[in-house]
Amino acid sequence: MSGLPATRRLGRSLVRTLAALLSFALVLSGCTEIMDRALDAKEAETASIAGYGEIRTYLDARLDEAPKDILDWEPATRRDRVDALMISGGGAGGAFSVGVLSAWSMMKTRPRFDVVTGVSTGALIAPFAFLGSAYDDTLVHLYTSGVAEELARSKRAGGLFGPSLLRADPLRRMVEQFITPAILRQVAAEHCKGRRLLVLTTNLDTQRAVVWNMGAIATSGRPDALRLFQDIMVASASIPGVYPAVMIKAESGGRHFEEMHSDGGSASQVLILPQALLTSSDRLGPTRRATVNFYVIVNNALMPEFAKTPDKTLSVVARAFSIFVKSQTQSALTALYNYSKLTGARFHLASIDVQVPYSMLDPFNTNYMRAVYNLGYAEFMAGTLWKDSPVFR
Repeated sequence: MSGLPATRRLGRSLVRTLAALLSFALVLSGCTEIMDRALDAKEAETASIAGYGEIRTYLDARLDEAPKDILDWEPATRRDRVDALMISGGGAGGAFSVGVLSAWSMMKTRPRFDVVTGVSTGALIAPFAFLGSAYDDTLVHLYTSGVAEELARSKRAGGLFGPSLLRADPLRRMVEQFITPAILRQVAAEHCKGRRLLVLTTNLDTQRAVVWNMGAIATSGRPDALRLFQDIMVASASIPGVYPAVMIKAESGGRHFEEMHSDGGSASQVLILPQALLTSSDRLGPTRRATVNFYVIVNNALMPEFAKTPDKTLSVVARAFSIFVKSQTQSALTALYNYSKLTGARFHLASIDVQVPYSMLDPFNTNYMRAVYNLGYAEFMAGTLWKDSPVFR
């Protein structure tokens, strides 16, 4: 070797270096392949989150597909009454729920809910609503102080041709700031008392709505439980196309891969009951003697809202999407109302019933959020908030 010209020695050294880098790259690509996506529908449908047990189910699951440890899902508090709070999607409209909850606390009549469910913006509110009135100030800050405007200020390169219009960083930072280890411990403690916190995401690959048992995650004791809890909240609130989907690690048959989860509102604006239960006469609760109260807060308007739609592609698509969301929500509420009538449950519905100016070009406008917050607060205090049947006009 010492007799070779310097240029040849350098050339051979470069070849060896490139060969080593190529081998390393192949190893890394093999690892990436292991953490790829589900190979087919069967693998995707049998996937679970390794090490967590039955922490999720599907909104369209059959009754015989319910989790085997049903006691970890059913509310197990008072035997004579079950109070369930369901908070819908609606983006900035989530401030309406915050107004309702704040007024409810002020009147000192707010139940200690046995079940709290959340979808999209409702998923961001749900853990704090679950933990009680002590967190009203946190919610008021998040939804009326103006900090939410940061969520729309991180545009992503690529626009319509990239993975999303906005970056997930501001949303994730917000979730990580407020969903802390202390919050996780409190959720776990309430879960152990028999209370249930559920959040909805949509698995984009399987086209199924996934119901996550957040209390079961919190009580798992796993070191990555907080991260999974936060991931689910970010996913549920990630409007498709606006924010990137969240990749969640899963496994099936010993093979590990990732699932793509996004806004739970894509599947259902309100996380009510499994579809199979809505078509049965079974009641929600530990006994058939229990009185069940369904409180549904819809962070959107259910009545028709007149507006002159510009004859532009994006304007027409946005208008059609808003009509779809309204119709989807109306159908879900009608199903829950019919189930309530069949089983004797009490149905309570609140929604934005005044047309408040809103622009999709400014989705987290502070003035809009304060307006719907004040609406929810004022209607609760006036005793005009709750409707005992679906009202869409």
